[in-house]
Parts: sequence; C-alpha cells; structure tokens
Amino acid sequence: MNVPLIRTNGLKKYFKTPMGELHAVDNVNISIQKGQTLGIVGESGCGKSTLGRLLLRLLDVTEGEVLYENENIIAYNKNKMMEMRKKMQMIFQDPYASLNPRMTLSEIILEPMKVCKTIQDKNEMFEKVYDLMKIVGLDERYVNTYPHELDGGRRQRIGIARALALDPQFIVCDEPVSALDISIQAQILNLLMDLQEERGLTYMFITHDLSVVKHISDEIAVMYLGQCVEKAPSEELFKNPMHPYTKALLDSIPLPKLGKENKLKEVIKGEVTSPINPKPGCRFAARCSRAMKICTQKDPKLKDYGNEHFVACYLCK
Repeated sequence: MNVPLIRTNGLKKYFKTPMGELHAVDNVNISIQKGQTLGIVGESGCGKSTLGRLLLRLLDVTEGEVLYENENIIAYNKNKMMEMRKKMQMIFQDPYASLNPRMTLSEIILEPMKVCKTIQDKNEMFEKVYDLMKIVGLDERYVNTYPHELDGGRRQRIGIARALALDPQFIVCDEPVSALDISIQAQILNLLMDLQEERGLTYMFITHDLSVVKHISDEIAVMYLGQCVEKAPSEELFKNPMHPYTKALLDSIPLPKLGKENKLKEVIKGEVTSPINPKPGCRFAARCSRAMKICTQKDPKLKDYGNEHFVACYLCK
C-alpha cells in the first residue's frame, strides 16, 4: 500500500484551564492518501478544527507525531517549517473574518507569495493573481475590490485562491461552506472537487454536515469529545454505521419523505460529558442507551471490523 501523504500517531492537544486540562484532541490516529479527501465530522466542540490546526502546526502539539510523507514535521525548526507551509494550506470557515479588510483582493492573494518569496518579479506575481482568479471563478474586475464589497461566495473564492497561491499539495478545509447559502455551497464544493481532480490535491474536509461530507469525501472519520470513534470509507460508513453516535448523526439528516415512509430515528439524550480531565471509559457512554458497565471503566480502542471500517465501541462484535 502507498505511504499516506499525511498521517498522525497518537496526536494529542490539551489546553490548561482553571478547572484542569481540556482534552481537545486525544490520541487521534488518521491517515490521508495523496489525492484523496478525509472528511472529519462531529458536533461543535468535538475537536475537528483543533485537529486541522495541529496538522498544519498552527497550534503546538501536546504529544504525538504529524508525519508528512513519512517525516515528522513536529520536529521541524522555523526555517524548515516555512518551507513546509508552501505544501500545506488552509481554507477557513468564515470567509469574511479570515480576510484582511484593509487589503484588496489582489493584495490578499499576493501576500503568501511575498511572505514565502516564491515569485520575485512583480509582473509574474500579478499574472499569477489573474490566473488564480480565473481558476476560482472570480472576474478580473474585482481585482482591486475589498472583502466587504463582495458576497460570501466570492469571499470564499478569494480564500481558496489564497490557499492555492503557493501550489500546495495538502489543504485543510475548515467548514468552508457552512457560512454560505445552499446554492453557493454547491458551487464551492464543485470548485473544490474540480481543483482536486486537476491538481491532485489532498484534502481534510472538516464539517458538521453529513450530507456535504458524503458528497466530497473518500473516507470519513467521526469525532466525539476529542476522540475518533469511527472511521471508514464514505459509502461503507453511510451503508453500515456501527457506533451509536454515528447512527444518531446519520438519523439527524432530514429525508425528503412523507408520512409512513419516515423511519424511527434514534435521539441522543443526556448532557455532553466535560472534556476537562475526562474519566476513563467511552466519552459517549453517558448519552448511550445501550451502555454497559465496561463502557464507563475502560477506553474503547479503534478496532478493524473489515472493509477498512474501524470502530471504538464495546457494543460492536
């Protein structure tokens, strides 16, 4: 099997709080093959965005490794990491907050090239800006406009153009369509998929919308309170969800059916367990109607149940 473009080993990120350590990401092991998309799904606060930032070293790792083409980038110094950043970029969730309101569209797209000094000639830089604008579907007339003069869809296209400015191999897409209208969401998703096909890009696609993640992902990892509880190829996960939390998430997707055709849905009850100094055991146990004694005593490990389907649950046999 090919070596993954990026993978993690025992990745952890704990934040210190007055109440103790908040386990934002706790012992996560994932891998993404070159040219593929790994979808990361889960409720708000489950650690999705933190995981994405750890992969790009926008946050310091508490423990574990991030391996890019089998090299641990956690050990890189500042200069070596600067070179690595040309290969790894991010598209942020809020297309307005992530753009400098005092910079024009062209200045925003030019900034990564200036910082990393990939192009020295000014004319070449502007040629690249126009090329990127064309690639992401922005008309040249917007070249000197400011973010506040554009709608959400065009702002997000600027964010995508900026991410492509250094010709990266890997992009973390942190809920890139959640702040957009449904019609604009489809346009941005199709753009991302077209770019992946044309440029051989590798994505980590973070979202809470399961219908979106099914559309774009080759593989999906489900996170709950900092831990990966299920991981499988996209079709396999939707066809055969095994973890109670994953089943509840899938049941939450609205179906365009009327009357008796609607199936009974599993509703998650109870309060979310605190991620601060969590006790041993499954973190979903307090909300699981089928929880057993062992679920509150020992952390379940991800186990392979065939078809590259990994689940961390004592109920699975």
